[in-house]
Amino acid sequence: MNIESLRKYCLSKKGATESFPFDEVTLVFKVMNKMFALTNLDGELSINLKCDPEKAIALREQYLFVLPGYHMNKAHWNTIEITNSVPDKLLEEWIDDSYNLIVGSLTRKQQEELKNS
Repeated sequence: MNIESLRKYCLSKKGATESFPFDEVTLVFKVMNKMFALTNLDGELSINLKCDPEKAIALREQYLFVLPGYHMNKAHWNTIEITNSVPDKLLEEWIDDSYNLIVGSLTRKQQEELKNS
């Protein structure tokens, strides 16, 4: 997956927005103003995704390209180094998981607002 297909997939999620809140090379994807993915635009392509803590550890043990979240809470975030060995479907599944964790943490009012947007 390249940066454009990654960006397109993240923005396909309901209510997803993109911005550069930290610097000009860290692209952040949010839903209802909460981050669900961060990616770098310089250097090797990687993405930070929110993850269930137990699953985060299991993924790190299973895949060499899954690391503790860089500059993030390492219990809840993984950094995925995007290489040719990362299947697009797997990466999309992990993006979906991250997005769903964030949506699930929203208040009922926010979830209703997202649903009706």
